[in-house]
Amino acid sequence: MQRERVRRAIREKQIGLAGCGQWGRHILRDLRALGSEVHVVARSTESRRRAEEGGAASIVSTVQELPEVEGAVVASSTITHAAVTEELLARGIPVFVEKPLTADVAEAERLLEIEDGRLFVMDKWRYHPGVQALAEIARSGELGRVVGLRSTRISWGHRFDDVDTVWIHAPHDLAIALEILGTVPPARSAVGERANDSLTGIYAFLGDDPWVAVDISATAAERRREIKVVCEGGVAWLADAYADHVAVAPAGANEPEQRAVSTELPLLRQLRAFVEHLDGGSPPRSSAAEGVEIVRRIAELRALALAR
Repeated sequence: MQRERVRRAIREKQIGLAGCGQWGRHILRDLRALGSEVHVVARSTESRRRAEEGGAASIVSTVQELPEVEGAVVASSTITHAAVTEELLARGIPVFVEKPLTADVAEAERLLEIEDGRLFVMDKWRYHPGVQALAEIARSGELGRVVGLRSTRISWGHRFDDVDTVWIHAPHDLAIALEILGTVPPARSAVGERANDSLTGIYAFLGDDPWVAVDISATAAERRREIKVVCEGGVAWLADAYADHVAVAPAGANEPEQRAVSTELPLLRQLRAFVEHLDGGSPPRSSAAEGVEIVRRIAELRALALAR
């Protein structure tokens, strides 16, 4: 009976969605799958078409035109995050912003000043079952003390025209470090790949004990997503974003053990957390303060890379 009441409460949630682009349409799909009525801010003809096809309860052109909603998700272009988020926070509702919080440190800090505990960042990798399994291994100490963390995120091409690939992909890797290590270590060094004065990739190092190594590139011949936790007594890794297991290899093992993990998509898991928060549950995993810390760290790494 209690579970049915929770489901019914979730079905009744009225949620705003600012942006219905290639990613926003997936957010719309999952919010509706969670039983929410979704009211979409969509400006372009293509975005309005996606919203209509996705079953939006209403479609408006501006945040001011949104009906009364209990919470909102921001999936607009990165350079508009600050302005759109501030408009939504003025309504006094919880707001869930797609990563990065902003691509500007001053804008991020301004949001932190006014958010009053109502702003959260959509770091979907913190909800990835494989990343959570690696975090459990790291915390348990079964492979000994954690020495470092390596994250590889390479592919060909970059489909965003407002910010470069580092602003889009580095938030994933730093959020993974936050989930597994419990902190985002200080920036140490970085080297950038460049094309036409724009960063197309970065090789970055953070911290010392443990260290974090990040490899991001939009000019790679292959697509690869890999996360490896290096410990004194062995290693554990997630070989792909869609892998159904993590591999665990104690030192001296003949072959790694495969430990099954859920294949439920992390986007759905994080949106469920937000909807349940609107119903009185715990807040989503990444706070505004953590989002600001990640923005600062990316800005520091970019400065190191561009200084070379």
